[in-house]
Amino acid sequence: MIWKTAWKNVWRNKVRSLVVIISVTIGIFGGIFAVAVMNGAIEQRVDAALNDEIAHIHINDPAFRDNYDIQLSIPNPEQVLSILRETTGVNAVTARTIITGMANTATKSAGVQIMGIDPETEKEVLRLNETTIPGTGDFFETASRHNLAYIGHELAKDLNIIRYRIDQEGLDSLAAKEVSAEVLEKLSPFTGVRFKSEKSFKKEVKRVLTLKEQHTYGGLIREEAWSFRARSKMTLTFLDKNQVQTGAVFRIAGIFDIKNSMFEMSQVMVKNEDLRVLTGMAPNEYHQLIIRLETLESTEEVTASLAEKLPGLEVMNWKEIQPDLAMMTDMVQKFYAIFMVIILAALAFGIVNTMLMVVLERTKELGMLTAIGMNKKRVFNMIMLESVFLSLVGGVTGMIISQLVIGVTAKKGINFASYAEGFEAMGYPAHIYPVISTSFFITVTVLIIITGILSSIYPALKALKLDPAEALRTE
Repeated sequence: MIWKTAWKNVWRNKVRSLVVIISVTIGIFGGIFAVAVMNGAIEQRVDAALNDEIAHIHINDPAFRDNYDIQLSIPNPEQVLSILRETTGVNAVTARTIITGMANTATKSAGVQIMGIDPETEKEVLRLNETTIPGTGDFFETASRHNLAYIGHELAKDLNIIRYRIDQEGLDSLAAKEVSAEVLEKLSPFTGVRFKSEKSFKKEVKRVLTLKEQHTYGGLIREEAWSFRARSKMTLTFLDKNQVQTGAVFRIAGIFDIKNSMFEMSQVMVKNEDLRVLTGMAPNEYHQLIIRLETLESTEEVTASLAEKLPGLEVMNWKEIQPDLAMMTDMVQKFYAIFMVIILAALAFGIVNTMLMVVLERTKELGMLTAIGMNKKRVFNMIMLESVFLSLVGGVTGMIISQLVIGVTAKKGINFASYAEGFEAMGYPAHIYPVISTSFFITVTVLIIITGILSSIYPALKALKLDPAEALRTE
């Protein structure tokens, strides 16, 4: 009876109730969708880190990470590899030789970490080979060539291996992509000009285009002007095992793009056999073993098991290698809950205000109900249920809308191309696919009900304080 009465009371003033419900709907939708976008970005970042950059576990000499000393290789690597392959939960292992050096071209140079790898086992542990930019080569698949290097997109731009050029074919392609004739006319003086760096290209484009034109067509223009000369070369220099400077010319095997500027700028991959010839290291000498596990959930268990089996080596899982990312994944659920609590707290003030107006408008009615025998508990429950119904209807509607919008955007993603540089500098993709778990909706539903109950307390107490005799005399 109380439930039915409370539901009817909600709709006695439809306009006022709808305003509150719409407010709650918008607040819940905004909160959930924002959480889904943040959650999607974090999940994509973790996925990229585990699949493209670091895998699950690293094993090396305890002092190796201090200065990447070439002498600090793993003792008895074949025995260690045998232990790893027999460990439950380990899916694949690859061995690396890691050296700090310089990458040089005719015009630029940059400090890099040179990693000697076995391409076949590397593909079993990481999927970096799948991120090769079309037209730039491959992942060491050209067997007949020696001294090949696989580098990142940002490093290629920094060393001027990637250049920018506008030609007539590019202008025609831009026209086909509906770039305005006015913009094409402004770009035509650059036909045939080859820019040595992205910076110089951007500078000239900004000089001739308006800010609006840059935001609208900048990405398309850069994509069309981007160029790479096959068989480009660079020189890698470093210290060998005897601390003598050495190096060699390497041909670019391919260029990878994982939307992480820092990683792309610092990593150069070459074949292990090519690096050994230059460093004087033995064929079975490695600095680091990279492990891929069968499941992410087994990370802690396998790490502890390997640390016990290999007491003389440093065994680090991905959370220890990238503690900032681990912190984000561990704290994210708590952060989302706090975020939603703040939104619901703001909405609660609107519900409290509405319910106070309801109590004041129905003073005589509440006095009459009390006079004919309705006890205070039932009056309190009625006011509380009205508040819960208001918040719940708005909340459920907001969750339904957010689920539909998340479902639609999850297919195509949300492109923050204008902020791509900033996103990639932090290692996050600029194209985000929102995602949210079912458990989060359950948590939000509980929070909505609690909000409704808490919002009803003050108005309900106000109603209980009414004197039936005084209330009946109210006009």
